[in-house]
Amino acid sequence: MADFRTHLGVAAAGGAVLAHGGWQAGLWDAWQALPMLALVTLGGILPDIDADSSKAIRLVFNLLAIPAVVAGALLLQGRLSIGGLLLACGALYLGVRYLAGALFARLTVHRGIWHSLLAAGLCGLATAAISHRLLAQPDALAWGQGLALALGFTLHLLLDELYSVDLTGARIKRSFGTALKPLDWRSPGSALVMLAAAANLLPWLPAWAALPDLLAQGASLWR
Repeated sequence: MADFRTHLGVAAAGGAVLAHGGWQAGLWDAWQALPMLALVTLGGILPDIDADSSKAIRLVFNLLAIPAVVAGALLLQGRLSIGGLLLACGALYLGVRYLAGALFARLTVHRGIWHSLLAAGLCGLATAAISHRLLAQPDALAWGQGLALALGFTLHLLLDELYSVDLTGARIKRSFGTALKPLDWRSPGSALVMLAAAANLLPWLPAWAALPDLLAQGASLWR
């Protein structure tokens, strides 16, 4: 399979193309292109958080710990002293970075449900919901950011499948078909949990009417 640097490099290149192309097409402003690049790049390493010893799981849970600390500081700043606030923020960081990361690693298996198109869709929907509801981004931009993360995620899955084909030996490796799949057929329960999570996101998503227009404008880039 492709290594961390390969996934990171391919996703960053894809993100650069998307960010620049969308800016040139007027889908977003120049300053909004950088988050698009970052989201595609993040999506490009996200599936490997199910590998217990991967760089991706350390990086992603480090990134998740930062907004957790910021949110905790905002919620607790009027209730705790400076010392108590620092302790609480430190506990939040350690909890997300290490405890949540360890629990996630224990509950997932490599090339399982996180290597699936269902997971890509769920992560894209979650990104769109967070962008729209928490960051107050316009509908079209929030959908664009969700699609950017899902694109990077899908690039990762596609790259894993390409690396499963050994062209020099003219053979297909055993890992072929374990990445770019709709869901993990070995674990239907995990798929149901993801579908339930996606359903719970529906009230928080941007207006659906903005999505077809965004896709149509994006498709025009390739004509």
